[in-house]
Amino acid sequence: MMSCSLSFLSYCIALLVFAFCDLPLEVESRAFFVFGDSLVDNGNNNYLVTSARADSPPYGIDYPTHRATGRFSNGLNIPDIISEQLGMEPTLPYLAPQLTGDRLLVGANFASAGVGILNDTGIQFFNIIRIGKQLEYFEQYQRRVSGLIGAEQTEQLVNSALILITLGGNDFVNNYYLVPFSARSRQFSLPDYVVYLISEYRKILQKLYDLGGRRVLVTGTGPIGCVPAELAQRSRTGECSVELQRAAALFNPQLTQMLADLNSQIGANVFIAANTFTMNMDFVSNPQAYGFVTSKIACCGQGPYNGIGLCTPLSNLCPNRDIYAFWDPFHPSERANRIIVQQILTGSSEYMNPMNLSTIMALDSRT
Repeated sequence: MMSCSLSFLSYCIALLVFAFCDLPLEVESRAFFVFGDSLVDNGNNNYLVTSARADSPPYGIDYPTHRATGRFSNGLNIPDIISEQLGMEPTLPYLAPQLTGDRLLVGANFASAGVGILNDTGIQFFNIIRIGKQLEYFEQYQRRVSGLIGAEQTEQLVNSALILITLGGNDFVNNYYLVPFSARSRQFSLPDYVVYLISEYRKILQKLYDLGGRRVLVTGTGPIGCVPAELAQRSRTGECSVELQRAAALFNPQLTQMLADLNSQIGANVFIAANTFTMNMDFVSNPQAYGFVTSKIACCGQGPYNGIGLCTPLSNLCPNRDIYAFWDPFHPSERANRIIVQQILTGSSEYMNPMNLSTIMALDSRT
């Protein structure tokens, strides 16, 4: 075995250190920012006067504290699981008073249940943080962090951050299809409404890029015609609503194309399309293959498919949340969210375009 002389020792150590440092790390420390609606809200609406809240039991029944946190889940939601899988500290809601000092450097969640791409989406919920306001808060966040670490370091933190944005579903279920002959359905045919939504969403994403976003996961809308709330209203035998499924089928491909166009305009893969429609449809169409007993009946609710009204302490509640694809009339269970996140992390191009999150993390660790 070759030995190192004293003069050669530092060189040997340097080689070993270099080789060790060149190994891929489990995760590079980076901030995480979340924008959007109830699928990703982790408690901002707790601080608002609104009916769009999840801060009372049985929400949070399977959360580590077993308490309702404002997440529309029995336990963890999609951003929580992404943070967990990447070994990152979970982000706090931006309105949480605990989000100060070093905790700001982890990132922040700006999402608010009930919001959509359009400002008139979710008006029945009164006081929610519409997407324009979420972006204003993101600007305010950057000013606050600049006071801690300086403008240059703040810009670097934001540029290297991972961003998740989830919008679109509410623009259908809580706007266009909320009531028969809604204002938007009188104004637009469905195909024209989708074109309008995509054009407005493009402005939002451009603004996010202008504010420093360089790695942005953009989820499509799920199978909105198959959620228990819509089955309860529109289905006689448990079949998905054809009209709402048509809306999703129009919206999602146009969203993917718009993201590709934005990336082409920018000259980089800033925006990553997550095909959450197919991710959800996998277990909605074949729940038993994923260990669920049903994808039609919500765990928590009342009425047909447990799809009427809200999940409350008086609702029907299933004893085992892991065998239900839907936790409440609109939102997946934690276990379903884990299936979705697994596809975000490792899914093929059918699910993630142009690449999945594991590929992004590997690429970014080399730059």
